[in-house]
Amino acid sequence: MKINKEKIRSIIATDCGSTTTKAISIEKKNHSYRLIARGEAPTTVEAPFEDVTRGVLNAIREVEELTNKKILDGEKLIKPAKSEKEGVDIYVSTSSAGGGLQMLVAGVVKTMTAESAARAALGAGAIVMEVIASNDGRLPHERVELIRRLRPDMILLAGGVDGGTKKHVIELAELIAAADPRPRFGVGYKLPVIYAGNKDAREDIKNILGDKVALYIVDNIRPVMERENLKPARDKIHELFMEHVMQHAPGYKKLMSWTDVPIMPTPGAVGLLVEKVARKENIEVIGVDIGGATTDVFSVFQGIFNRTVSANLGMSYSISNVLVEAGIDNIMRWVPFDIESSELRNRIRNKMIRPTTIPQTLEELIIEQAIAREALRLAFQHHKTMAVGLKGVQQERTISEAFLQTMTGETLVNLMTLNLIIGSGGALSHAPRRVQSALMMLDAFQPEGVTMLAVDSIFMMPHLGVLSTVHEEAATEVFDRDCLIRLGTSIAPRGTEKQEKPIMKYKIEMPDGSVIEDTLIYGEIKKIPLEVGQKAKIYMEPEKGFDVGAGKGKRHEAEIEGGVVGIILDGRGRPLNIPSDRKERVEMLSKWIRSLEVYPLERYEELIKKWH
Repeated sequence: MKINKEKIRSIIATDCGSTTTKAISIEKKNHSYRLIARGEAPTTVEAPFEDVTRGVLNAIREVEELTNKKILDGEKLIKPAKSEKEGVDIYVSTSSAGGGLQMLVAGVVKTMTAESAARAALGAGAIVMEVIASNDGRLPHERVELIRRLRPDMILLAGGVDGGTKKHVIELAELIAAADPRPRFGVGYKLPVIYAGNKDAREDIKNILGDKVALYIVDNIRPVMERENLKPARDKIHELFMEHVMQHAPGYKKLMSWTDVPIMPTPGAVGLLVEKVARKENIEVIGVDIGGATTDVFSVFQGIFNRTVSANLGMSYSISNVLVEAGIDNIMRWVPFDIESSELRNRIRNKMIRPTTIPQTLEELIIEQAIAREALRLAFQHHKTMAVGLKGVQQERTISEAFLQTMTGETLVNLMTLNLIIGSGGALSHAPRRVQSALMMLDAFQPEGVTMLAVDSIFMMPHLGVLSTVHEEAATEVFDRDCLIRLGTSIAPRGTEKQEKPIMKYKIEMPDGSVIEDTLIYGEIKKIPLEVGQKAKIYMEPEKGFDVGAGKGKRHEAEIEGGVVGIILDGRGRPLNIPSDRKERVEMLSKWIRSLEVYPLERYEELIKKWH
């Protein structure tokens, strides 16, 4: 459908999440697009409603009430707009309701083709349930049993470079045929299988799988060892998600008839927006969305986009998994009062039993934010292992390739060249004080050098991601003005030292002409007020063991931007080291909390006394 961008003045966008459906209204006011209102309602894919459109209509009705504008005529959207007070020009939507898109990936070599296939699936907004590879150590009958048990929405099969050996990928196809897998939704249709492997094996794959599954053939993910070609597989996954999976989810057919562009999987839309921001500003970005069940991490480094889903790290339904994966000691190290580990375990179990509760007291909030740090840290570690250059490539490289490290299987994530971290999801977007979000991101990601920190104000990145496919200008304007809350710039020298030794001299030329000159001491963290939109110049002279972007001990200067928190000078060293001794740990964390005023100080001092 051809959409005339010039005529779009009024937009409604929804995101159907697993628990909540969120609607936003965007309008063109004085030549620029702005967020007007936001409504939300419970998602209705399960009994008794079993119709996703009910939740969508309820969320849009809330927007109608807030804006005093008629958008619905009964249960129909009024499109295009009849006047400023009636109707909208376009409607777009994303969805992760019904558990999102769940995929099984099969590849020949686990660290090569199978990883490339997993990256293609993750980039399309899928949750990768399992990766099967010829060399994964499982016996054939175990693989068959696994394929049967998982019941994915779709399978991506890859393997072999074009013109290479066909044997292994044919064996994988035979395993899929033997398993005769059934899809999660819908009884009357065949499971979609995308083949993105050696083009010479296509006829064999057709003969083996053609009658058993709905087979789709796209270009090879690894046509040659040195190159990944993920786009054709990603595009096909997205297309089949709409055609097959969404068609069988309750009420989606009706919803798809309302939207002006295909519905996108929520994480795919967020990823698209992160990618567009990085390309538009020509910067390196990390985006994170911490949810109740999963934590998604997105990054763009060296122009390469990556996304990972940590499907068992979340703040409500998966909170106990965070405890299991991180271990109690790693959560305890972020708690600035003397709590017993058994007490902390019980509090986490209570949250698992009642996953939708939110913290009611300061100590509950501090514990929840300690867990969030670990969920973010673990999800980021997982991301670093997936955001890598190509593995299996011979190491004879030109100097420029060696410099870029894009073919070594080393992580592309470089915390020193990182320009921006965007946090999203309840724990970060809805923290009572913005400085809490800033500190959680600093502790979990440990950025180095000069990095801008920001959060998504009310979680509208999915809406803007899908909108950017129709009207990029509207999406980026609203993202910049209404979605992104700039917290401020973090300055973090990399290196370690003994406590309370000077690590960096700095001079900041403020926008009002004043100059701040001081020395940063190892182990301290402090903030300097600088308003949103204001810019300052910083000159840094690190000690010889420390690096702020120009090399160890080398002077560096940068333009820095303010935010609701301001400039954060983080002298705690990289990697961050928290004492294992309880008394020392509580003292150190308390010093940081007081310095940044992370929590209301009077209530925090009462809390320390209570637990002392």
